[in-house]
Amino acid sequence: MFRTALRNVLAHKARLLMTVLAVMLGMAFVSGTLIFTDTLSHAFRKQSAKSYEGVAVGITSYVGIDDGEETGLSQRTLDRIGELDGVASVTGRVNGFAGVGDPDGKLIGAEWSNTGSNFAPGKDGEDPAYDFTDGSGPVRDGQVALDEGTAAKGEYEVGDKVRVATNGPVREFTLTGVFTTDDGAVGAGGSLVLFDTSLAQRLYLKPGHFHDATVTAAPGADDERILDAVKPLIPENSEAKTGATLAEDQAWTIEQDMSSLNQMLLSFAGIALFVGVFLIANTFTMLVAQRTRDLALMRAVGASRKQITRSVLAEAGLVGLVASVVGFGLGVALAAGLRSGMAAFDMKVPGGPLVIGTTPLITALAVGILVTMFAAWLPGRRAGRIPPVAAMNSVHAVPTTKSLVVRNSIGAAVTALGVALITTGAAIGENGREIIGGGAFFALVGVIILIPLLSRPVIALVRPLLVRAFGVAGKLAGQNAVRNPRRTGATASALAIGLTLVTGLSVLGVSMGAALDKATTDQIKADYMIETAAGGGVDRSALAALDRAPGVSALSPDQSAYFRVKDDYVAATGVTPGDVERVLDIDVVNGSLSSLGKGQMVVDEKTAAEQGWKVGATVPVTFDDGKKGSLKVGAVYKEGTVLSSVLVDTKVITPHEARPYISRIYVKTDGGPSDANETALVNALGKNPAISVMDQKDIRDEFGGQINMMLNIMYGLLAMALLIAVLGVVNTLAMSVFERQQEIGMLRAIGLDRPRVKRMVRLEAVVISVFGAVVGVALGSFLGWAIGQTIKDELPLYALVVPWDRIGVFLVLAALVGVLAAMWPARSAAKLNMLNAIKAE
Repeated sequence: MFRTALRNVLAHKARLLMTVLAVMLGMAFVSGTLIFTDTLSHAFRKQSAKSYEGVAVGITSYVGIDDGEETGLSQRTLDRIGELDGVASVTGRVNGFAGVGDPDGKLIGAEWSNTGSNFAPGKDGEDPAYDFTDGSGPVRDGQVALDEGTAAKGEYEVGDKVRVATNGPVREFTLTGVFTTDDGAVGAGGSLVLFDTSLAQRLYLKPGHFHDATVTAAPGADDERILDAVKPLIPENSEAKTGATLAEDQAWTIEQDMSSLNQMLLSFAGIALFVGVFLIANTFTMLVAQRTRDLALMRAVGASRKQITRSVLAEAGLVGLVASVVGFGLGVALAAGLRSGMAAFDMKVPGGPLVIGTTPLITALAVGILVTMFAAWLPGRRAGRIPPVAAMNSVHAVPTTKSLVVRNSIGAAVTALGVALITTGAAIGENGREIIGGGAFFALVGVIILIPLLSRPVIALVRPLLVRAFGVAGKLAGQNAVRNPRRTGATASALAIGLTLVTGLSVLGVSMGAALDKATTDQIKADYMIETAAGGGVDRSALAALDRAPGVSALSPDQSAYFRVKDDYVAATGVTPGDVERVLDIDVVNGSLSSLGKGQMVVDEKTAAEQGWKVGATVPVTFDDGKKGSLKVGAVYKEGTVLSSVLVDTKVITPHEARPYISRIYVKTDGGPSDANETALVNALGKNPAISVMDQKDIRDEFGGQINMMLNIMYGLLAMALLIAVLGVVNTLAMSVFERQQEIGMLRAIGLDRPRVKRMVRLEAVVISVFGAVVGVALGSFLGWAIGQTIKDELPLYALVVPWDRIGVFLVLAALVGVLAAMWPARSAAKLNMLNAIKAE
């Protein structure tokens, strides 16, 4: 039976090609993902180990300055550690945000990973953490050193003036040196600026204090003994670990980060393989149907049902093996391409070889073979049930009415269960997402089971249009599309799955984007919004600078704060009375915004209802510094997405904040947005590369850009599943044409010319593709609505938006997929010799 399976595979190479391609693409995704993440993990682990070479003990302080209290690691503490037996040296580090501008004033490097630290030379004048390729480290105020990548991007050389922004105003420094480093922030595409230690302390902590410290051991000293001696000397808010432990911890963190990426990529690979199952099952179903006489003959000469089934499974196993091996090779190339492609996003990966372990290979082979055999199991089981006598007469096994009724009943029940779960989850809200996920699974499975039943009435609706538009070719295409509902359903299912996911993401993403855009256009009346690139908050000095800028007519900060009401924490936003209503649209339903100027608070409707507050009520509060007070409710406004639930004058909360946090500043200018007004704001802020001055368009992109980027990434990843679905359409049509050779020959003999034969096959493909797309769009829209119901409370302005334009594009693309998929089968059908086709068996 194995030899028979092998001969069948070799005899049907062309017909199995699409199955090989489907499994190959899925396995390329799986193996490529595993190799890529293994390579990144290995590279970062190696870099992590290198960064802790020579470190006996590392010390980390978790608290900064709080009301002037001495925190962090003091120089005195480091001196005491340096006196311990076995300690060779102690190096203290401070760190924080530092952004460097290029010649055009634009920020160099990824916004979130631009850091600053201190140059800490030893007795030899060298800092072991950095290798200088030019110049030397900074030794006084007014000097900096830059990492090699940042210096190259900014076209800076030793001796040049460099504009550097920290948490305060931008300053100009002299570049004293350029260095290389294994720092993770630089590896992630950021920048690193080194300051003199005393200046770095003033910028990021306070004089004489450090955030972290590293201890090196004298020759022969034991790291664990040094650790035991260090622990009693450090503050309570600090932690000490050996260098080996720190390297292991960082490696574990890297593993977790890689695991998240792994799971995301593998989930899309799983979707692609799930779609591939339908292609594989369809292929083997048609192969079994076409080999009915061969299988019957084997049964007649003594082959048992199990042997026939095993023969089909052996064929599938061989196909899966070949596809998996080729897919693994493509996966290696894909992993190499992904690593190289990260450079396009300015993401640096530590050097090292491509890590090709046994796990990706074994996984690719096992999954590829098992998925193929699983998909072929049902066709193989059906092959074993073919009665020898019926098969000898070439009568294909037609599904009985009973089997169709059972299938449709099961499909209807599973679909109803899925719809019920989805609806229930949507009604529950935020906590119903897992229920919706389960319901989506059952609904998708149920619809897939029902697709053969749905195909007849849905395609019947468009058949008259095909006849009127394309005549005989359209009529034949409509009849062919529903001739074998199981085959049509299996082919359409692959497209339906892909379009369900794409449409669901589109509905959800567009609805969220519209809500966020509405928040900006309806609530933000300001001409400009000021934010820091690092998201670390805008310094208060920027308020005074903007207030003096020409053309500024109103400005208000968005200053974050919290205070306690009984045992509940309430989020508050500090604003400027009188100006806030000019830069933001606050819909007051009771009371007056002028109460802000009297030291009162304005609360949104939801918070007022939850807390039982009304205008005029006095609320006892405990501020962030522990001091108690009371605030009177001066007004109630409609909830929005821009501000917190409570608004107060900045004068009320600033005295209670050690470091007031201003997330952004809203600015209104005379004459509205203009190049002159924007230039005035940029100049007022000292041409700070770390501060973004955004107009209304930039504000919309800020709030909605991430959603669009996420959608584009998802579309790209789901393209694999859609590509496999296209292969399914090609495969179905090709085998259908082969199966209908006599019929096509007869049609050619009675006058159907070649162009109309091609048109018939193309239209059949379009009908099947659009049918699958319609089912996917309908189910995806339903899922998008349901998930949207769970985020309404988090996004108050959320409302369902059906992206008809995108849905239209999806349907047009589905039709185009049908046309492209039919090119080869249609050409093959038109080229058939009518006499040979008529006499073909």
